[in-house]
Amino acid sequence: MPTQSAPIDFLPIALMFIVALGFVVTTMFVTHLLGPKRKSKIKEDVFECGIESQGNARIPFSIKYFLVAILFVLFDVEVIFMYPWAVNFKELGLLGFIEMLTFVGFLLVGFYYIIKKGALKWE
Repeated sequence: MPTQSAPIDFLPIALMFIVALGFVVTTMFVTHLLGPKRKSKIKEDVFECGIESQGNARIPFSIKYFLVAILFVLFDVEVIFMYPWAVNFKELGLLGFIEMLTFVGFLLVGFYYIIKKGALKWE
């Protein structure tokens, strides 16, 4: 029989978040105070790989680049959902297996759709 969790059970997690947030804020504040503050024209110039910058840096990218990036993130997150299923494969039984097949089926339908639409073709 599962037991109920009391709010006090989550105190270590809350403390961990508070300590982590405090560390980040303190580190940013201290480095801002102690860091060098010497500004010059040379330090504020754009520098990349030792090559002088030329032209406008605001050149528009193809939407295909962003589409592939979003699709990568989408399918990467979908794979993350498979790990708990793989860990609990035996406990989930046949129903869990059917649910996972349905999930993978939806994934494959989506993948087939983006291939048919030509979303991954670079021209």
